[in-house]
Amino acid sequence: MEPKYKRILLKVSGEALAGDNKTGLNFDVINEICKSVKKCVDAGVQVGIVCGGGNFWRGRSSGAMDRTRADHIGMLATAMNALAIADSLEALGCNVRVQTAITMQQVAEPYIRNKAVKHLNKGRVVIFGCGTGNPFFSTDTAASLRAVEIEADIFLKATLVDGVYDKDPHKYPDAKKYDTLTFSQVLNDELGVMDSTAATMCRDNGMKMLVFDLSRPDNIYDAVMGENVGTVVSE
Repeated sequence: MEPKYKRILLKVSGEALAGDNKTGLNFDVINEICKSVKKCVDAGVQVGIVCGGGNFWRGRSSGAMDRTRADHIGMLATAMNALAIADSLEALGCNVRVQTAITMQQVAEPYIRNKAVKHLNKGRVVIFGCGTGNPFFSTDTAASLRAVEIEADIFLKATLVDGVYDKDPHKYPDAKKYDTLTFSQVLNDELGVMDSTAATMCRDNGMKMLVFDLSRPDNIYDAVMGENVGTVVSE
């Protein structure tokens, strides 16, 4: 069976990496996510990954701290997550490169777009750390940006719900799930699946996004193979 997408950008939240621990790293959970990524690689899919940092740090809830500095700490949290994912993938036999938007050459390559594409073409998984390297931008925006830069076929946004709803399904039992949606609807209806900068980036650059549930890690592989998981968002 041929994969539906040749090159993907997968966004994994920091919270997902913590599992039931809520904070820190849960390597059982990370390993299951990485096994699904490995299946994609074995099927010939080129994989880029952007990870969040919420399992270590949430800049917006840091209280009185200067927002720029709080965001810088958050970027470093994503670098820790990138290294943890790299370690699990390498243990499974994947060839991996970590690139960070803040230079830390002792532990990762600096982010260079052409170099990232070269790695992808050679079958290496590329993990992008440190968001965009700028404060005031979320890792969703970083994922949208990297997806556009590497010319991914789709942006896979792994979340803790099985798609996009008209309101929070955890709070409202009558919440309605969308099968398909446009980025304009996401913005106009303030659906909260991602911040407006990220949604605008995807909309203006023709990037397609699939929002799906990561509590079943094999959804990553199923999504790549074209199975009906989650909500497709495109303009």
